[in-house]
Amino acid sequence: MTRQIRIASLVLTLLILACAGPSRGQFKPQWMPGQMGLNAGILPSPGFSYVNMDINYNAGTFNNPSGNSIPVTGTYNVWAVENIFYYVPNMKLFGGNIGLMIMPVTYATGSLDADISNPEAPNLSATAGGSGLADLFIQPFTIGWHRKRFDLTVADGFMLPTGRFTAGATNNVGTGYFGNHFQTGTTYYITKNRGTSANLFTDWEVHQTMHGTDKTPGQAFTDEWGIGQIIPIKKDFTQLFQFGLIGYDQWQVTPNSGAILNPLPIGQPVLPASSVPSYSNHAIGFQINYILPPKNFSLFFKFEHEYRTTTATQGNTTVFGAAWTFKIPRPEPPKPATPKN
Repeated sequence: MTRQIRIASLVLTLLILACAGPSRGQFKPQWMPGQMGLNAGILPSPGFSYVNMDINYNAGTFNNPSGNSIPVTGTYNVWAVENIFYYVPNMKLFGGNIGLMIMPVTYATGSLDADISNPEAPNLSATAGGSGLADLFIQPFTIGWHRKRFDLTVADGFMLPTGRFTAGATNNVGTGYFGNHFQTGTTYYITKNRGTSANLFTDWEVHQTMHGTDKTPGQAFTDEWGIGQIIPIKKDFTQLFQFGLIGYDQWQVTPNSGAILNPLPIGQPVLPASSVPSYSNHAIGFQINYILPPKNFSLFFKFEHEYRTTTATQGNTTVFGAAWTFKIPRPEPPKPATPKN
């Protein structure tokens, strides 16, 4: 294995932490797209890892089922500060490494579930008055395979509705319902030195009934993709720069069930939740990473613009933060060369 391949492997192992934070609902789905991008299929090396990921979604436009904007009230602006902890033991299952992840502390400003109960006259700021700790995400099962030309992960996690939620309230922070998330990630190395890669992440989420209502949000599917390139800042590969094109697509794939709050004048029938059209979001943008391989540390920044949405807000997603890995067992320092006689 060449030095370039070894460095690339180390970098990509580190950077997956900067991209793997499952998050809260942008809107209707619980998975907030825009977090993965590059290095989507790589499980971290054995050890403990910590990621701080800060996410903002800002939108002032709402599109109807045909993708055309309609008049709205207010803006939808959400900040989430995520603290992600990852542990990968030094053991394997079915030829791959196993891992687990927990996101116990996420502080959010603004509701993480925008009000579109009346898609004909959406109020984007109707639920934007909340702040506090959001829902708890636990991913107890992850398995990752490392091969010469690709990395692959399969995982299953769930979101517990621990964040503040009251049906119809304007200061909710949590989504108010349990969700199961089945995820896959693939990173294919286009070049032999692993400097150029193509990436694909998928998340399929299934929901239970929203607390205090008989409404069950429909299932959602998300894909996130990216094409990236690593270049050395220093010739000894102690500082690296990665950049690339990224994007995401998200669809509601099954209808809602139950009933929604009555958006019609008092006295009119309550509408079934299934009457709300399914949503979709599509975005494209860029990602840059600054990596210090000797320190197992990286900084990252991502920006994606939604170029098309249906029955959904249309805006921008910004993500930035840092990742750090403490390897177990700690690598031994290189032994000094034995002098020749």
